[in-house]
Amino acid sequence: MNLTLPFPPSVNGYWRAPNRGKLAGRHLVSERGRKYRAEAVAEILELLRGMPQPVKGDLAVSVTLCPPSRAKRDLDNYSKALFDSVTNACIWIDDSQIKKLEAEWGPVTKGGRVYLSIVETPQNLINA
Repeated sequence: MNLTLPFPPSVNGYWRAPNRGKLAGRHLVSERGRKYRAEAVAEILELLRGMPQPVKGDLAVSVTLCPPSRAKRDLDNYSKALFDSVTNACIWIDDSQIKKLEAEWGPVTKGGRVYLSIVETPQNLINA
């Protein structure tokens, strides 16, 4: 399965930790994170023309992040928002199913995009 999705917020923008009120000290998904998740899920459902049946087996995932600018970024800071959104769209049951992960930077793209390839893979092929 191949998906093209919006560029996710970094893990630093995905979470918020209120320091006052009844939610003080908790880590919550930020407004920016919730907005991204809603946009990504909507794009997935449109691409697949409805709610898919979640893949149940082990997965090999390849991610190409095409950032919106040349700003310095850490490659590993973008998978949380992306994978949480794919989970919410019912592509897989949980991102713990990912047994092989490849991630790379693609070219700078206006607005940013993510290209995601998801393959259900028998366990014995992943460990080969």
